[in-house]
Amino acid sequence: MKDAITKEALFNHPIDKVWNAITVAEEISTWFIKADFKAKKGYQYTFTASEENGCVPITGEVKQAHPYTLIYTWIVSDTNVETTVKWELESTENGTKLYLEHSGISNYAGETAVAMFKSFNGGWINCITELTTYLKEVVNAG
Repeated sequence: MKDAITKEALFNHPIDKVWNAITVAEEISTWFIKADFKAKKGYQYTFTASEENGCVPITGEVKQAHPYTLIYTWIVSDTNVETTVKWELESTENGTKLYLEHSGISNYAGETAVAMFKSFNGGWINCITELTTYLKEVVNAG
């Protein structure tokens, strides 16, 4: 089983607009999950998902936050399993390239790791789609 999910996306938006979308709690709460989040090393964050949608809260700690790299641990509520999410942004001629990696999924035991990989992979696909929509429709950055 693969241990990491990777996603890449290109945005026709300035790097600072994309950076704010992934690091500012109010913006994260608009396109992703309600967030108590600060892009500050050591910050203990909480993403409070809607349980009616089959989601549970996510908690973790920001390990690195400097433009334009954000790394934090990811612990699904009711598990003791820590994985890592890394966002990297790069300026391009036409906007911003985003690279996302969610690693450590093999820390889950046995078949749970396979199920979590599938769940996280689908979630990150949706996440990139929602971020794209947010940047186009709400931020109107390009």
